Amino acid sequence: QVQLVESGGGLVQAGDSLRLSCAASGRTFSMYAMGWFRQAPGEEREFVATINRSGGSTDYADSVKGRFTISRDNAKNTVYLQMNNLKADDTAVYYCAAKSVSRSWVANEYHYWGQGTQVTVSS
Repeated sequence: QVQLVESGGGLVQAGDSLRLSCAASGRTFSMYAMGWFRQAPGEEREFVATINRSGGSTDYADSVKGRFTISRDNAKNTVYLQMNNLKADDTAVYYCAAKSVSRSWVANEYHYWGQGTQVTVSS
């Protein structure tokens, strides 16, 4: 069992940066690939970024490639999402998620989810 708690969301202006954190409970964090997803009002949840268990392999949605960076610190049981040059379209609730074995962009492959953190970008 893994419990995930996101933090770091907020209200920013277009062009600003934010760093989201997701703290995981348990001693087996390094066994899980991690992902960030987001959901805007009236929209379906969409993939943002994913990272493998060691942190050596990542993947991003085209909409955030070059602006967002996913990373993890297995010693701190934490995964991060650095978001630069934020746009109004990035406004959403951001969720972190954990899955066994390999990283994935498919939401329903993830076993554990956090409660989400709101990111609002004003234009």
